[in-house]
Amino acid sequence: MVGKLFFKGNKPGFHYGYVIITIGTTIVVGSLGFARFGYTMILPVMQRNLELSSTEMGLLATGNLTGYLIFSLLGGILASRYGPKIIISYSLFIVAIAMIGTGFVQGFALAFIMRLITGLGSGGSNVPMMGLASSWFSPRKRGMATGLMSGGSGIGLVLVGIILPRVFSYYGDFGWRVGWYLLGGLIFVIAILAYRLLVNRPGQIGLAPVGGEKKPENYNKASSLQWSLVFGSRTIWHMAAIYFLFGFSYIIYSTFFASFLVDERGMLETTAGSLWALIGVISIFSGLLWGIFSDRFGRRSGFVAIFILQFISFLIFSQTFVFSGYLVSSLLFGLTAWSIPGVMAASIGDHLGSRLAPAGLGFVTLIFGIGQALGPAIAGYMADLTASFSLAFLLAAFVALLGAVVSFFLNLKHASTDYDS
Repeated sequence: MVGKLFFKGNKPGFHYGYVIITIGTTIVVGSLGFARFGYTMILPVMQRNLELSSTEMGLLATGNLTGYLIFSLLGGILASRYGPKIIISYSLFIVAIAMIGTGFVQGFALAFIMRLITGLGSGGSNVPMMGLASSWFSPRKRGMATGLMSGGSGIGLVLVGIILPRVFSYYGDFGWRVGWYLLGGLIFVIAILAYRLLVNRPGQIGLAPVGGEKKPENYNKASSLQWSLVFGSRTIWHMAAIYFLFGFSYIIYSTFFASFLVDERGMLETTAGSLWALIGVISIFSGLLWGIFSDRFGRRSGFVAIFILQFISFLIFSQTFVFSGYLVSSLLFGLTAWSIPGVMAASIGDHLGSRLAPAGLGFVTLIFGIGQALGPAIAGYMADLTASFSLAFLLAAFVALLGAVVSFFLNLKHASTDYDS
């Protein structure tokens, strides 16, 4: 019924698929932008008020990442088995409750549990949502859709940067608690929208995917026999390696960006902050840009081009001593920041088909998370040895270059039944 309001048969109109990616972008804003980047903004005030050590605050971040990695895989599998809508909606409710609960904590132990649960919900909502786009968009439109949703991370980063400082200023020492309540409340609203508006597949409301033709539905729940298509696929492992290299390299740059500029290059904190804000604004459009690029020129070409630009960005950053160099590096990174997650989601959908896409995306996200965890640890160790992060950024550059080489040999074949959901 709802689809008929937007699209009837083959007549032109506003396709309900665009409602799906609008809600999807909002879900990414909540599950990543608010749930993850909100912590970055709240951390200093929360640390002072609860008298937590830097080690404890770091462990809270680790708890959130651990929860995300666990449920990025399990959430993807459950979404493939029971349908994305129910998993996404319930996971968002979990995120909302945990974030509101974080505002009530009085010490480290309960805060750690709340951040772990937040991570579980984030993984259970973000990964299946990226996979859901495969059901609603044909291969020639899929990169645009997943890329657009990836930009939600940048939107969330900008919003928390605007909203939370004003909350802290108004409420003083109590502001960090209000910040958690506010973000949790917003995610609760997003969860309701997801439950009311998401649809698992276009065939449920009599539609074809955007850019595709309507075919008879072959909607079978993923059986144990089909999991070999995910975990036994050499192509999936190849894409997991690509995602690992991205996670390892980009996180070094994003983690130590400000510290390097301020502590080693003598840049003012306000100037470094302005560069980071510039990255945040530009990054909103990076997923859409490279998603469209991959639709037009192929997923492999998209991966290679993104990695080459990030290689140049990281290389310049490690070697330059002038502001123009840092600016160029920031611009290149901003243009590619959220690009690979979107292209990866589209690639998984192309290869597995829409039904198994959430499970495949969950698996490669787990491997991505391992790279994301190893990158800062190795970079920090190198910085301790050399008393500088220059070599660490150089490592990030050459890992990105390796990513371009590995991507060049990707042989991506489309699923034989792309509209199987």
